[in-house]
Amino acid sequence: LRVPVVGPLVRKAAVSRFTRTLGTLLTSGVPILDGLEITARAAGNRIVHDAVMRSRRAIAGGASIADPLRASAVFPPMVVQMIHVGEQTGGLDEMLSKIADFYDDEVDAAVSALTSVLEPIMIVVMGIVIGGMVIAMYLPMFDLIQTVQG
Repeated sequence: LRVPVVGPLVRKAAVSRFTRTLGTLLTSGVPILDGLEITARAAGNRIVHDAVMRSRRAIAGGASIADPLRASAVFPPMVVQMIHVGEQTGGLDEMLSKIADFYDDEVDAAVSALTSVLEPIMIVVMGIVIGGMVIAMYLPMFDLIQTVQG
């Protein structure tokens, strides 16, 4: 999650996946502890998995949902604050869905920006590769022509 360009994108995708999965499970009536365990397994990221499992243990011990997530430092402060508000108001499932929608949009925007930057770079790289192949093809011909003339 600390890789310069890809790290923030992976983190946003992981937050989106976590909040979407947990929100859907809570809406379906799954108990919070079971939902956290399922969400941890579906995280697809070892760091998020470990943070969610630590949070699950703390919640089983009587902590609120937001406090152990805040302590993990994996989730952005805005996400933790929104989870805290959802927990206090009784609308945690709706709040998780809103967070997931927000981070889905963030991931889409980041992927679009990354793609628009990578396209020109790939064109230049392909030009260099093709130019190298053309030069490699014609050099023996030039050598042959010089040998025949000289």
